[in-house]
Amino acid sequence: MIALPEKFNVATYFVDRNILEGRGSKTAIECEDERVSYRQLLERTNRVGNVLRQLGVRPEERVLLLLGDSPEFLYCFFGAIKIGAVTVPTNTLLKPPDYEYFLQDTRSGVVLVSESLLPQLQVIRRERLGSLREIVVVGEPHGHYHCLSQLMDTASPDLEAASTGKNDPAFWLYSSGSTGSPKGCIHLHRDMVVCSELYAKGILAMNQNDRCYSVARLFFAYGLGNAGYFPLSCGATTILSPARPTPARIYADIERYRPTLFFSVPSNYAALLAHRREGGGEFDTSSVRHAVSAGEALPAPLFERFKQRFGIEILDALGSTETLQMVIANRPGEVRPGSSGRIIPGYEAKIVDDSGSPVVPGEIGNLLIKGDSTCAGYWNQHEKTKETFEGQWFRTGDKYYQDEDGYFWYAGRADDLFKVNGRWLSPAEVESALIAHPAVQEAAVVARDDEAGLTKPAAYVVVNSEFTPGEQLVLSLQDWVAERIGGYKRPRWVEFLPELPKTATGKLQRFKLRQLQAQQPTKGRPSSARLGHRLETE
Repeated sequence: MIALPEKFNVATYFVDRNILEGRGSKTAIECEDERVSYRQLLERTNRVGNVLRQLGVRPEERVLLLLGDSPEFLYCFFGAIKIGAVTVPTNTLLKPPDYEYFLQDTRSGVVLVSESLLPQLQVIRRERLGSLREIVVVGEPHGHYHCLSQLMDTASPDLEAASTGKNDPAFWLYSSGSTGSPKGCIHLHRDMVVCSELYAKGILAMNQNDRCYSVARLFFAYGLGNAGYFPLSCGATTILSPARPTPARIYADIERYRPTLFFSVPSNYAALLAHRREGGGEFDTSSVRHAVSAGEALPAPLFERFKQRFGIEILDALGSTETLQMVIANRPGEVRPGSSGRIIPGYEAKIVDDSGSPVVPGEIGNLLIKGDSTCAGYWNQHEKTKETFEGQWFRTGDKYYQDEDGYFWYAGRADDLFKVNGRWLSPAEVESALIAHPAVQEAAVVARDDEAGLTKPAAYVVVNSEFTPGEQLVLSLQDWVAERIGGYKRPRWVEFLPELPKTATGKLQRFKLRQLQAQQPTKGRPSSARLGHRLETE
């Protein structure tokens, strides 16, 4: 357990403390051509806090952030927390109805929005904005709306932190919605400190010489740690890129900014591996000492390809919005490809059957996690909170098994596993086998009933650009799987898609594949061009 005083404001831990430790002139943030020192970070955070107070924000009132990855995100995030308000970062890739839901659910009085995203709020009818009083635009002055930079110019750079406690709410994060409607996870002032100490410092050995680059955006739990409070916890530098993270842009950023720690998700690692430099030659990733993956299980073939190409081990790990950051992780030099790693010291894990009894090593069961960074519950969802949190234990909804050496292996979400010929099948295992084929960039497997009503695996595949979808490739993939992991796991159907449906944070949305196949006949080709080429074989 991390020892913290009862009276504690987490903004002072991540922002003020770096000044007290003599890092005022050190670069805290690099974003395109802008460099922000730790002293400037403190002053601008204080100015935002004073601006919010002037706008009438009260302690524990929610402040909604609809901001891209930029220094202003961190000023606003910590500025609101420092005055005792509750910051609520929101996904920047959603639509007006989603923001309407967030505004009504949080009852936010103020929203801070990037200028480019303002139109998403302007189309919402006034009566649907809930308790919203003020819209503050981050960017150029825009009509009758407040402009943050102008307000900051006249605000004081000094701010005394509100007298909050370590167990007071500091921020909410909404779950990504990969399994349904987003849920507001209530996180406390203590939670970011726990994650920084146990994972960033304890596993990655992050220090003030590190330079952190995260493909995952700041608005969700994984990115908020990687590019936000992790580097600030030890005086490191965060590299923020507001541009869309295409493979070409990511490689360009790595070569320009020379990060030492690189954070991404499995689908992006697959896209990076599929990308080659125009004119030939390899990208220079030599500055990266560790690459990290989370969001979904990293298939062993992606690990092997990335290591072979760049000489870098990807450290796969498991975390969630509810636990804020990693709870299970592979250690540098101790990676077991395909596994999520071992429990991080300071957390506890157990795998139980449906009756709650522990399972033996090697047996698949339900994963539960216990740790001090787990959220206090879901906002305004009492029944869901009771279903998910059992005392100090968080029921993740993931199916896992643990080997004799303590490594955890992902088997799928609780509703992903299904039986074929009376035997359990893990979609993750079939997907990993498919991705090992040189033609496959990404793959997803779901259950489908055949003509006799028997459940069989159906595979959705994104192929690498040098391969052509067709009947020959279908047969090759089916035989490939059967030879490696067993005939009953062989996909009964193979469909080729241009891309897999994912959340904005890169998590696969299997329910959309199930919806998609429910609209198609069991036999024959689909009428929807979105599915691309689809073949079915016996």
